[in-house]
Amino acid sequence: MQQLKDISTTILSVATQRGPEKSTCPSEIARKLFPDDWRNHMKNVVDVAIDLHHQGKVMITQKGIAIDVNHIKGPVRIKIILP
Repeated sequence: MQQLKDISTTILSVATQRGPEKSTCPSEIARKLFPDDWRNHMKNVVDVAIDLHHQGKVMITQKGIAIDVNHIKGPVRIKIILP
C-alpha cells in the first residue's frame, strides 16, 4: 500500500515539475523509485497513473493526445492537469 502511495506522490511531483506543457514516461517514475528492477514495477506505475487520471489529476496521452485509459495499447505519457 505504501508503495502505491510513493508511486502516486512521485508521479504528481515529477509531472508538476514538468508543467502542463510537458509529459513524463512511466518508466522514468519506475526507474526513480525502483532502480534495480524498475521493469517489474511498470504495471503498478501505469495502474496508479490511470487512477490519478480518473481522479482528474493527470492526463494519460499517446503522441500528445489524450487517450481512453480503458483501451491502452503501446507506450503512454503522463501530464499534470492544473486546477
